[in-house]
Amino acid sequence: MLAGITVGIVALPLAMAFAIASGVKPEAGLFTAIIAGFIVSAFGGSRVQIAGPTGAFIVIVYGIVARYGLANLLICTMMAGAILFAFGFMRLGVLIKFIPLPVIIGFTNGIAVLIFLSQIKDFLGLRSGPLPAEFFAQVRALVDALPTLSWPTLATSGISLLLLIFWPAALARRLPGSVVVLVLGVAVMMLFDLPIETIGSRFGGIPRSLPHIAVPELSLGHLRSLIIPAVTIALLCAIESLLCAVVADGMIKDKHDANQELMAQGIANLVVPFFGGIPATGAIARTSINVRNGGRTPVAGLVHAVTLLLVILLAAPLARHIPLACMSAILINVALNMGDWHEFRVMNRYTRGRMGTLLITFSLTVVFDLTVAVEMGILWASILLIRRLAQVTTIVRLGEPDGDRLAHQVALFEARGTLFFGAAESLETLVLGSERGVRVVVLDLEHVSYMDSTAVNVLRTTHDQLYARSIVLLLCGVQLQPASLIRRSGFLGVLGPLSIFADRPSALQGARQILESKVRSEQTG
Repeated sequence: MLAGITVGIVALPLAMAFAIASGVKPEAGLFTAIIAGFIVSAFGGSRVQIAGPTGAFIVIVYGIVARYGLANLLICTMMAGAILFAFGFMRLGVLIKFIPLPVIIGFTNGIAVLIFLSQIKDFLGLRSGPLPAEFFAQVRALVDALPTLSWPTLATSGISLLLLIFWPAALARRLPGSVVVLVLGVAVMMLFDLPIETIGSRFGGIPRSLPHIAVPELSLGHLRSLIIPAVTIALLCAIESLLCAVVADGMIKDKHDANQELMAQGIANLVVPFFGGIPATGAIARTSINVRNGGRTPVAGLVHAVTLLLVILLAAPLARHIPLACMSAILINVALNMGDWHEFRVMNRYTRGRMGTLLITFSLTVVFDLTVAVEMGILWASILLIRRLAQVTTIVRLGEPDGDRLAHQVALFEARGTLFFGAAESLETLVLGSERGVRVVVLDLEHVSYMDSTAVNVLRTTHDQLYARSIVLLLCGVQLQPASLIRRSGFLGVLGPLSIFADRPSALQGARQILESKVRSEQTG
């Protein structure tokens, strides 16, 4: 319970800050943290995970609000919730782990840059309209607004950021720097009434109660356009929540249920739009604070949600005095901490493929959007993986058995690796390596654990080419998966069941018998 109260206090400024940066009212972040936090703690697959709005969603949510409006953001969040629930229900939680680490690092660092950029306006107190969602247009708008810089705002945000950066780690466990900045900011504004913008001056404060349930208006004209953003939100939520759960597992020596966690995240994102909320997922920082303060059961997450609710009911009037400069300092500190910046310093230690994947994902996240970045990052990583698997797949000609008068008529090949579409052309070695005088080709597949339909098709074509030259193809050491595919594809009927042997010695013995049979046939013929 004490851990839950602590996390609830920590979540207060973060929930409002993430909402403001996303282009919605601060209470939307609070309602999301309360409702999603309660649902995920009650039904999730991790005992200690804390859910709510996070910095990773800022860029996506801001773009959706700017392009389609708030009502369509709510619809998009519900669509993402349905996708997440389907992921968990169909037991697809393990698939999220297949997203390459350079892709995750790339879009995380890109999001951090965009969060930093989005907070420059409030950090400097610039007077301008809402910032555009596009990167270059946003930079241009900030440069054009620089003459309107507010020195009182800059002083407030600068002092707040320094306090956050240098706040002692020993105190942060019990009294986070973000809470101190929030309290001090409110105190300064109430005492001195500085000419800087606050939550009250921009949003009129926050309500002292939860909103009434309202069904978001469905705009069929935008529904088709929202599919890709909804999938992006769902994937990002799944990645972040499961990464958070893995981190929590390491801290409490536990094992989370990935599919149950995804279903709980889905339910949360289906429900919060009815209360005007924004997308939610597992929050690594808040989960870590929960564990470090003694949280070991879902009770802490439930208490965290109740604590936030009580703060709204009791202290909402004070929120109108919170300076937006303090909120921007909190978010810039979040951006600085969420990026894996050391990965750029040590990139020269990694392969060019890993460097390329990270830089492509990072650049596309910053310049375009997260959807394009993740798609291209995964595509690039997949191409590199296919190329690498093709490189390590080999089919080599082995030496002839000693002391066998018919050995020169047998070509023995050994395959190693994975026979799939990217490496299927290596099977041409069987034809090219079968010089004049060879009458039997033996292919040892003992070291091939996987074969796809393309490889089987090429192998069938190879068999036909060899057969046209009166050369017999024998297989040996065929493992379970390739054997099943050869049978299901119908290639076994073409090859003949007597052409597959358990191991190399038996295949060579079979080749010898075929040659001897041919010799007898030629002599009698």
